[in-house]
Amino acid sequence: MLSIIPSETPQDVLHQHLLGCVSPRPIAFASTIDKDGNANIAPYSFFNCFSSNPPILVFSSNRKGTDNTTKDTLHNVEATGEVVINMVSHSILRQMAVASIAFPAGVSEFEKSGLTPIESDLVKPFRVKESPAQLECKVQQIISLGDKGGAGNLIICEVVKMHIDKNVMDENDKIDPQKIDLMGRMGRAFYVRASGKNVYPILQNVGEITIGFDQLPESIRNSEILTGNNLGQLAGMKALPTAEDIQELKDDEEMQSILKSENAIETLHIFAKTILDESDNRNFAAEVLMLADSI
Repeated sequence: MLSIIPSETPQDVLHQHLLGCVSPRPIAFASTIDKDGNANIAPYSFFNCFSSNPPILVFSSNRKGTDNTTKDTLHNVEATGEVVINMVSHSILRQMAVASIAFPAGVSEFEKSGLTPIESDLVKPFRVKESPAQLECKVQQIISLGDKGGAGNLIICEVVKMHIDKNVMDENDKIDPQKIDLMGRMGRAFYVRASGKNVYPILQNVGEITIGFDQLPESIRNSEILTGNNLGQLAGMKALPTAEDIQELKDDEEMQSILKSENAIETLHIFAKTILDESDNRNFAAEVLMLADSI
């Protein structure tokens, strides 16, 4: 393992290690106005949702590591106490990247990026028309975390109104991750697109007590075929199969054929892994593994 002591590491190197580890991060495309009414938009990936009652978003506008200056967004929220957080979909990714350029104060990032400003309902900063979700916010508090380059300024915002494109909703009026197609930021110049086959549900009822890893038979815990994720699937079961379940499976013609093979245990573990990976049928996979354990 590479061991790093922050106080002994150059700020720019530490910065990239942190961003490479803590990723992917959602992107807050923050729209603000200055005291004279000039619009500004800038992306921030030190960002997340921290409460739903009240609805609180927090993003950080860091001091620049090169010259220790602060950004227009911070100055604007200090002056006006308002901001719109626009979410970044894949369709506006490159326009967002243009808006991240350090244009001189007074230059409109809306004009430079080709994005469209539209009026908000409850706050003065504009919304980004092309964004699939726009959250109008009142700034509750700004917390400075230091006075050196790289230090953050936490901007704590309360959402006072949300706007969500109906085209990204499913038939149950829930946001469909495939339709909203959001982008996340990683370390250095890397981004991640949160859609496609890499977005999938993990079904685990956290309100039910499950057997846990420690209650799995040793032969299953020490399997050379199953992965940690597979064992986690099994550990999330409410109960192990009964002896009757295992006997019923043992009488199955296909299982009888496997049991007579030379590498029956390995074959059963491979079969169980396929079940877990392809269908998440934990009960059936557990029966197959318990059958192997009985050999």
